[in-house]
Amino acid sequence: MSQPTIGFIGLGLMGGNMVENLQRKNYSVNVLDLNPEAVGVCVARGASAMSSAKELAEKSDIIMLCLTTSTIVEKVMYADDGILAGIQSGTIVIDYGTSVPSSTRRIGADIKAKGADMIDAPLGRTPAHAKDGLLNIMAAGDLAVYERALPILKDQGENVFHLGPLGAGHTTKLINNFMGMTTVCAMSQAFAVAERAGVDGQQLFDIMSAGPSNSPFMQFCKNYAVDGVSDLGFSIANANKDLGYFLAMLEDLDTESKIASGASSYLQVAVEQGMGSGNVPEIFDYFRTLNK
Repeated sequence: MSQPTIGFIGLGLMGGNMVENLQRKNYSVNVLDLNPEAVGVCVARGASAMSSAKELAEKSDIIMLCLTTSTIVEKVMYADDGILAGIQSGTIVIDYGTSVPSSTRRIGADIKAKGADMIDAPLGRTPAHAKDGLLNIMAAGDLAVYERALPILKDQGENVFHLGPLGAGHTTKLINNFMGMTTVCAMSQAFAVAERAGVDGQQLFDIMSAGPSNSPFMQFCKNYAVDGVSDLGFSIANANKDLGYFLAMLEDLDTESKIASGASSYLQVAVEQGMGSGNVPEIFDYFRTLNK
């Protein structure tokens, strides 16, 4: 695909850095966000501010979404002044957020009815990687559409994977986050139980990390529980949302996970107690005061 005009909706820490990377690589970018300061930063670098998702869709060849929930994605899509009201034939919509796969497939079908296409492409790594174009991108959708979008995906990601039909990216991301977030919850509670039982947290880490339980997640949990350093960079609120989406996906698949349900219940209470903005290993603070 020749250099397309990009429409980018969602200029949070990740999305804003992705736009900066695109602008540094000389893409023409139209932007939309509820935060005028985030829009202003992009406009100062040469982006064009759009008044609505409809206008952005009318003026963009590729539409990129970096939004926080399926509900927001659906609102941006289906509103009277939303993307579907202005999308042009041949446009590609790329959803970089984490969404419920059934919602993604429904949106994709409605986009297809307009003569356009959709890729779900949730992200791995950090906002710093986004700024440098070094993300991990878990893309899914029609292979021909993916191949059309691949040059720009490679401008944003160091590792770009095609995982199958539309929805497979979001499915894979939810499975990945199920494994990661339940692991962090379990390890954080392990350190909390050790503290309550009078076992030294550093010694516990030394013993566990010498065996097959060793992992980057264990290091993150130890960093907070033992050293007081919160450096995972993924919030309790986001973990709670993603495990909720994972459980919704299991409902669609007619199965269940008591592991996910248990971790989700703890994360939900932590959010209700005002801990949602903290990084996931900070749930250690909830576990260390948890009484039966």
